[in-house]
Amino acid sequence: MNWIIRSTKKVKFHTNLQEILKPIWENLPIYNWVLTDLDFVSDDDIPINFEQDFFTLNQQQFEQIYHSRTQINWGIIAAVPYHIKPDPINISQVSAEDSKVWDSHYFSIPESILEITAFDSGYTIVKFKDKKLSDTFKEYFQEQAIDLDSFKAKHIK
Repeated sequence: MNWIIRSTKKVKFHTNLQEILKPIWENLPIYNWVLTDLDFVSDDDIPINFEQDFFTLNQQQFEQIYHSRTQINWGIIAAVPYHIKPDPINISQVSAEDSKVWDSHYFSIPESILEITAFDSGYTIVKFKDKKLSDTFKEYFQEQAIDLDSFKAKHIK
């Protein structure tokens, strides 16, 4: 249920959230979004910046990023049920460079149902707690979505 995208056949660049979330976007209307440890490039006016360590955005705010032409080079993006308030101390310590992001069952933000890790503009790790969302994602990306455990066994020692 956890995948890595390294090919850019269906995505113009890593990590373009509109393209990564395209197959499951309609299933994500009731979540807040936590974004942390960010490095990004955007020509659009979006509700994130480099002045804060992390952001918690409602659906409408996150949609601004989703519909923008923003490349997330580094960072963790997580969908969290709107009624749950993640611990800000924990969020401020999360890092995309933590080796645990490569572990299938580890979620940097435990409350998340979906977690995306942008890693060095070349890899996008997408983890799911919901099998239906994971299956829809895999069906859309097909061979471009590589099983995270298989990738880790082959490429990360």
